[in-house]
Amino acid sequence: MFKKLPNSIRKFIRSEKARIRRDILDPKKQEEMIKDVYNKLLNKQSDQENVKKPKVEKKQEVNQKSKMQKSKKEKSKIEKTKKGKKNK
Repeated sequence: MFKKLPNSIRKFIRSEKARIRRDILDPKKQEEMIKDVYNKLLNKQSDQENVKKPKVEKKQEVNQKSKMQKSKKEKSKIEKTKKGKKNK
């Protein structure tokens, strides 16, 4: 069983089938070309599904950045309170 195709792909297939039927008069060749269109699209989709996405280790980088930003924010808050006390 195949997954339901997205609307954009279904629309593309419809337009390609119509173009093939308009341009080519031989019914056998029409069917062959229509099958080719389906095969190309379904193979591309199955290839995309089979490709494993590499694990991303950006979480560590993000955590380090957020820690640095937090420490900067804390320092800036402390500096603000020190400035405020000096002025009073």
